[in-house]
Parts: sequence; structure tokens; C-alpha cells
Amino acid sequence: MIRIKDLSFRYRGSAEYALSRINLEIPPGDFLGIIGSSGAGKSTLSYGINGVVPHHFSGDFYGEITINGLDTISAGTETIARQVGSVFQDIDAQMVASVVEDEILFGLENFKVPREEIEARLKQALAAAGISELRTRTISSLSGGQKQKVAIAAITALRPRIILLDEPTGELDPQSSRNIFAYLKELNEQFGITIIVIEQKIILLCEFVKRLALMDKGELLLEGPVPAVLRQVDTLKAAGINIPRVTDLGSKLSHRGWYPGELPHTLAQGEAMMRQVLAGEELFHAAL
Repeated sequence: MIRIKDLSFRYRGSAEYALSRINLEIPPGDFLGIIGSSGAGKSTLSYGINGVVPHHFSGDFYGEITINGLDTISAGTETIARQVGSVFQDIDAQMVASVVEDEILFGLENFKVPREEIEARLKQALAAAGISELRTRTISSLSGGQKQKVAIAAITALRPRIILLDEPTGELDPQSSRNIFAYLKELNEQFGITIIVIEQKIILLCEFVKRLALMDKGELLLEGPVPAVLRQVDTLKAAGINIPRVTDLGSKLSHRGWYPGELPHTLAQGEAMMRQVLAGEELFHAAL
């Protein structure tokens, strides 16, 4: 369980607060997507969860964050890292080895994973990220997208209780992005790992996550199950979020009284919505 209570944070030298009175609970086994426009405070919130704030980025810190009862202020970052595995936006800064397999082995060996499990975990992480053929490649020879996959594989191989990812698919093509999210969903469902993802691709998020949290100007505006958050169309748009087109269409149909159901957020749900609307139109004309 992650508990964030009355959290406010201002970076040293800044006049504005990056976070303002954030209250949020993330239960074990959750799959949470954090959305918001640039400068909304998403990354700073993630830094608070993994201890980067205030242990590496100092400033004015108020409130508290606890992770499975562990206070992030009193605990060191190494202790927090055993609970929270992080994939940052700056991939190059996260790499510690020169060869792909060594990058993954570094964490496994340092976390004292039993020797008999290491090879299986290494292969599974590489395969799930779609980079098995890169196992012996030097990291310096990889593209930005390939490095991103290596970083994700290195963290997921550790199977921490919580995995925190800051825009993990930023340099990936649509199919690779879906593969990463499918793997995260597998980790969430099979191993009960809590997944927290900051992501701009809201359609992709809505397909895989259980809940959404909307941030704007350092504040948490909305939080809850995906359908409940998407119902707040005006708030999402005011915060600069491009909601899924099927959701926008469903909202417009709902406002006109043509569709009474839950707003869709996937293509399959959008198709079902349109079939229901068109069936209603046919019944109306038949009655005439």
C-alpha cells in the first residue's frame, strides 16, 4: 500500500510548488495511470514515491509518503529501491553496464536473486520486452527505443512489489508500446505487482490500467476507476488531456440523450455503443 498524505513539495530555489496537498492511496496490486499536461507535477510525484525527492532533489517537503509502512523520508533510497523499481525518462542516466545482459544481471545479482532463477528471469525479461536478440549487444550501439526496452527489462526482471515507469513508451512504435503494456499487465495479474505508469498515450492507458489519476498544476484533480475519471470530460479537457475519441463521441451522444450507457474508452466499447445507438434509432423509426 502506498499512502500519500498532504504532500506538498517545492524545489530549492523555486517560488512555485511542484506539488500541492496531494492525497492519494494506491492499494497493493493496483495498475494506475497518471496523466496530465507538461508541468503538471507527474514526474515530481513519481520522485516522491521512489525517494528521489527529497533525497536527491532537495527542497521544501511537507506531508508524508509511506510504502508498505516504510516512511520515504526516514528510509534510504537503497531501501526504497527494494520496494519500488523505477524506469526513468532519462534512460542513459539509468544504465550501469556496457552490455545488455550485464545490465539485467547487475540488478539480479545485487538483489541476491537465487542463482538457479537468474537465467530464467533474464530470458523472460528479454523476451517480454522483445529484445532477446540484443542480449550480447553493447548498450552504446542501441537506439533510444532499444535502450528503453533494456531499462524496462532490467527492472521487471527484479519483480519488485511496485514498478514505477515515467513515460516508458516515449520512443516506441505502437506495437512495441502495446507489447510493453501487455507485459506490465501480466506482471500485475500473475505476480500481484503494483504498476504505476506516467504516460501521454491515454488511449493505451485506458485499455490496460485499472485506475487513472489526473494532475494539473501540481494538484491531484481526479482519481478513480477509468470509466469514472473519463466521465469528467470537461475537467479532463480543461487540464489539456486529449481524451479518446470514442469517449468524446460517447459524451456528445449522452448529452443529446441518445446514449444512456457507460462512456466507452476502447474501440470495442465504441462499436458496442454505436450498435446500441443505431438499434435505438431503428426502433424509433419503426415505431413511427
